[in-house]
Amino acid sequence: MPAAHLARRTAHGIATGLVALLLGCASSAPTPHGQVQGAPASRDELVQSELNRTATLAMRDNLHSLVRLADKLYRRNPAQWRAGGAASREAALQRLQTALDLRQPWPPLQGRRDIDAMAFAMAPQFAGDRVAALTLATADMLVTAHGGKTTFYLLDNLDAQRLYNAARNVEIAAWILAQRRDAQGAPLLRADEIAADGTRNLSFEREFGKIVGRLDLLAEISDERMRRAGISYVQGLFGAGLLQFLPVR
Repeated sequence: MPAAHLARRTAHGIATGLVALLLGCASSAPTPHGQVQGAPASRDELVQSELNRTATLAMRDNLHSLVRLADKLYRRNPAQWRAGGAASREAALQRLQTALDLRQPWPPLQGRRDIDAMAFAMAPQFAGDRVAALTLATADMLVTAHGGKTTFYLLDNLDAQRLYNAARNVEIAAWILAQRRDAQGAPLLRADEIAADGTRNLSFEREFGKIVGRLDLLAEISDERMRRAGISYVQGLFGAGLLQFLPVR
């Protein structure tokens, strides 16, 4: 078979495959529980690799999950936002969100950071708004594990083991939340429960699980980044041989 004819058949096959792929992507999936909401485009993406972008979105979603957990905990433990001096649950959440956004020190943590702050926030002797303390301490631990950043660019590197350790820290926090009691035997914070009729409220466990899942996936991707760079290079060489302009005369 002439080389030109073979090249044309190869190009036609690739084009057909690409069209089929695009058509498959265009088909609509059912949306009875809502639609995926991607982040809006930004100029930052021009200086972000796929890993950078993944880490940025995962960090954003993990911090959002912590705020959702705080809201759930405030609803089940109203004494906590009152202990912090807030006028309402909404006011306590707004104050927490501001401290999170600005990375402000939280005075009740007495200067402690990341895992030390998490341990102190869940200590029986802690006095004050335990929900805010645990939320902000966990957020500080996550940011610390990501090199002190919440947005990532081409020159930023992520330590896969630190991310893995952060996931385990979140699991430990969830376990402590479920198990630790005060001197009277009451939970330090009321969270998941099984009602007398067998109804299970596991919304806290699910939210913690989302954070752990994102961290573990990001850790694995970070660990593979050098190998994937080599594979992408080889794939580029292979693809370059197929995607050649074809003669027209």
